[in-house]
Amino acid sequence: MPKEHLEARRRQILDAARRCFLRNGFHATSMQDVLAEADLSAGAVYRYFKSKDDIIAATASEALAEVASAFEADEATPPPDLGDIVDLVLGVGHPPLSASRESAQLLVQVWSEALRSPSLCAKLKEVMQEARGVVGGLVARHQQRGLLPADVPAEHVTDVLMALVDGFLVFRAVYDHADPTAFRSGLRALMSAPTQVAQ
Repeated sequence: MPKEHLEARRRQILDAARRCFLRNGFHATSMQDVLAEADLSAGAVYRYFKSKDDIIAATASEALAEVASAFEADEATPPPDLGDIVDLVLGVGHPPLSASRESAQLLVQVWSEALRSPSLCAKLKEVMQEARGVVGGLVARHQQRGLLPADVPAEHVTDVLMALVDGFLVFRAVYDHADPTAFRSGLRALMSAPTQVAQ
């Protein structure tokens, strides 16, 4: 069977599983649900995935790959301005993170699944550590330029920025009106606020 056909069939199964997972969650979705959604026989699906857990793992890997792609570093270009770090962290300009409520909903499920799956938890930590390294490097460079206080460890600033994106993704997953551009504007306003308000 041609490789293109094999890849297309695998994609068909994963797309069907993703729709099921988004409707019902990982654990309320059965293999029968996936078979019906994909309009395939059990034999056709089990040729590619031995169990529902394998499908969950593949779906989670794709979701985490979306996260990783939003944090890819390009060493050949100058570092972004301070405000643009917010764009990077929020994934503005990277549709997989910012434009899709479905992706956010799936990521929330992946985080939950990572609590019970050691292998998925390890993969999640690996991806997020890479993302943290990119953002941490930008924070450190801005500290060196005097654009951020140097007396606060770069990793502390990085952790806050990463927590903000996690919080935004939960917000995005739950609420229809979550808008990355509006969130960015609010965050930038907070970042530019004076440390002391005149009395």
